[in-house]
Amino acid sequence: MVFAGGLTSTHDLPSRGRVTLGRAADNEVCIDDPSVSRHHAALHLGAEVLLEDLGSANGTSLRSPIQDAATADLSQTKLAPGRRVAIAPGASFHLGSTVLVLRREARSGDSPAPVIGDEAMRRLHAMVARVADGTISVLLLGETGVGKEVLAHALHERSPRASGPFVALHCAALSGSLLESELFGHEKGAFTGAVSAKAGLLESAEGGTVFLDEVGELPPDVQVKLLRVIEERKVLRVGALRPRSIDVRLVSATHRDLEAEVARGTFRQDLYFRLNGIALTIPPLRERVSEIAELSRVFISRVAGQLSRPLVPTLSPEALALLEAYRWPGNIRELRNTIERAVVLCAGPTILPEHLPLDRMRAAPSPPVAAAPSVAPPPAGPLRSEIEALERQRIVDALEQSAGNQTQAATLLGMPRRTLVAKLVAYNIPRPRKR
Repeated sequence: MVFAGGLTSTHDLPSRGRVTLGRAADNEVCIDDPSVSRHHAALHLGAEVLLEDLGSANGTSLRSPIQDAATADLSQTKLAPGRRVAIAPGASFHLGSTVLVLRREARSGDSPAPVIGDEAMRRLHAMVARVADGTISVLLLGETGVGKEVLAHALHERSPRASGPFVALHCAALSGSLLESELFGHEKGAFTGAVSAKAGLLESAEGGTVFLDEVGELPPDVQVKLLRVIEERKVLRVGALRPRSIDVRLVSATHRDLEAEVARGTFRQDLYFRLNGIALTIPPLRERVSEIAELSRVFISRVAGQLSRPLVPTLSPEALALLEAYRWPGNIRELRNTIERAVVLCAGPTILPEHLPLDRMRAAPSPPVAAAPSVAPPPAGPLRSEIEALERQRIVDALEQSAGNQTQAATLLGMPRRTLVAKLVAYNIPRPRKR
């Protein structure tokens, strides 16, 4: 996982070999941050993982928590260029001011059960339980990141097809020709590069469920072929002469208004009717504030396990109040990324407000949510002042520890240097003069 400039990204690593990290585009892991050198460091993967600095300008350093620390106090070990140091899953290290974490891949069986705490979500899952027994097509509606695939999984696992495969395809991730090949399959020689026959996802899901995410992004020609598959229950591979019978259940999802797309002529009306056997709408996270605490605990536990942390941190009341007051335009996906970042930055037993992306969360406070009257966060004014005072003091302390070096201070605080400079101005902290 890479935390750079307030953004989080995840990169899969091979089991063996050498992976370079840096700002240049020819690195296997490209990090767009000015504190990172063009070819900054390398990971050597094998029986163990070795980290090597490649002579970077701002250095590579390992981070480790100080024993029994209650806050994010970290010790730093700077690597000499060319020296290889073994790191374990859960280790975090700096490339300049960018934080990276080596994380163990989650196993497919590690996914927790859905969190169902809000009354609207309880009604929704009750409907899922009733719909699951049938064969009718289901259309899941909701904003990006609300958990449509999680609900599709729940529907599959409660259905008579639970022992069959669950196959998912993101329709917006592939071009039209690749999407057609992935969905319907192809015969050998059907096109350049088709060196062997391949079953499509519809065939691969025989006896199970096919989940088409962002189905509103399907190109018109693929819409026609998918409609035929639904009507005839047969699929024709690209380059084939005879169709093959299939037995699958179709679950689709979109954040678009498909009725409006039909009116515009960008989505076929007959396909819309076929997909919309029954529509289930997932409410956004801002309308189910009562679930944020439990969702956060689930994500914290999962991330701590992936990082091999012996101690699973807990959320402080102040941090939870901030999470519940935020509007979450990115919904559960944004909450998950925020929690991942917080767990990485938290070296002690408690996640504090300073471990959260306060700049972003303050910019869009959430209005009161009528659906969750039991949630009563403290008044925004006093809490905000307290958080700002705490953050200002930590910046001053970091500058003192680094003898006024802003790059080192930003590293200690776990933020990009440009963010630190902006905060110096915002908090009216005199910028240290160069010595």
